[in-house]
Amino acid sequence: MKNAFLSLVFVFASTFAMSQTTNWNIDHAHSNVTFEVAHMVVSTVTGKFQEFEGTIKADKEDFSDASISFTIQAASVNTNNEKRDNHLRDTDFFEVETYPTIDFKGKSLSQKSGNKYTLVGDLTMHGVTKEVELDVRYNGQIKDPWGNTRAGFKVSGSLNREDYGLTYNSALEAGGFLIGKEVDIQINLELIKE
Repeated sequence: MKNAFLSLVFVFASTFAMSQTTNWNIDHAHSNVTFEVAHMVVSTVTGKFQEFEGTIKADKEDFSDASISFTIQAASVNTNNEKRDNHLRDTDFFEVETYPTIDFKGKSLSQKSGNKYTLVGDLTMHGVTKEVELDVRYNGQIKDPWGNTRAGFKVSGSLNREDYGLTYNSALEAGGFLIGKEVDIQINLELIKE
């Protein structure tokens, strides 16, 4: 019985130790983090985060074993309007002095069909952590002219900003609200194998 228990411990320890060893670095020149949100019901405001980092490790070619963590600097928000961007950084929205980062920690990446995957993980924003499910399109791998292996992904999804305490809004006389609750997210990633 004791030997069986020790064998189980050894197997568990061995499995745990078999973590991914291949690092994939983000090519920032060819990657972006963007978002869209409704404005006054009838239009859309788009924006991006200019500063972000990620740790992606995967040994399998299909990335099904990927270990993913991603951090966005909230103060890097850019909607091409300085007044609006400063408002987004302030206490009505991201409150960047208190909550400087938006963090994602992946839990699983599973294939739905073909090059379409589902990414599940914990998103922490404005001091609130919630599990989110994102759609991923894996664009495959290619060798660049300098001999590097590159992989490309498009990650998309939507979230309710009020779930994260970002509740600032104003009711419109004609009905509806100044700012939509649902925020559409799109992340394009080009990775270089280390």
